[in-house]
Amino acid sequence: MTGVVVCHGTSSVRERIVAAAHGVPALLPARGAATAEELVALARRSAPGIVLLDAHLPGAGPIEAIRRMRMLGVNPVVIMLAVPGDEITLDRAVALGARGYLAPDVDRSELAAVAAHALVATGVPQQNGSPAGERPRTPVAVPPRPDQPTVELTKRELEVLAGMSHGRSNAQIGAELFLSEDTVKTHARRLFRKLGAADRAQAVAIGLRRGLIT
Repeated sequence: MTGVVVCHGTSSVRERIVAAAHGVPALLPARGAATAEELVALARRSAPGIVLLDAHLPGAGPIEAIRRMRMLGVNPVVIMLAVPGDEITLDRAVALGARGYLAPDVDRSELAAVAAHALVATGVPQQNGSPAGERPRTPVAVPPRPDQPTVELTKRELEVLAGMSHGRSNAQIGAELFLSEDTVKTHARRLFRKLGAADRAQAVAIGLRRGLIT
């Protein structure tokens, strides 16, 4: 998988980011798509390493776009193009595997930083990086939103959240951490409150987006 596809419903935004990506060799070829259907068609012909995806993509929408790529067996690093107020879409996208988000006014230096991290995550060799075939080592960071308050979870709360991210039940988490199931539930309630999450899925999505778990 190589290159980047910028999938954005606004032509001026899409064309500007594609033009900026042409200045980052690691992102070539840089292609544009206006809809989920166009993105899937491009991915079917040549799977991209990175997809920059509009959180307000018209038509089928960004979540369906991610699902359709997964159904094809295409698993690029997905970075959402989002603005304040897009938290619900971001949470759902992260739950489906999106690695983070950028503002739609992303510049060339930010794209270069994304490429540096994302190409390691996908195992694509870089000129001064890892050799071809090396297993991914470093996930793409999920940058915290500048307007989000800092969340501090205790060591136990982080361990419980990590267990949730792997689909383990409270009983299974308790067995691994040598805690009772009731104690795990107590930690879960506290971390839900700190994260502002309504349930496990939202807590995991928020934890991933804020870089609390990987």
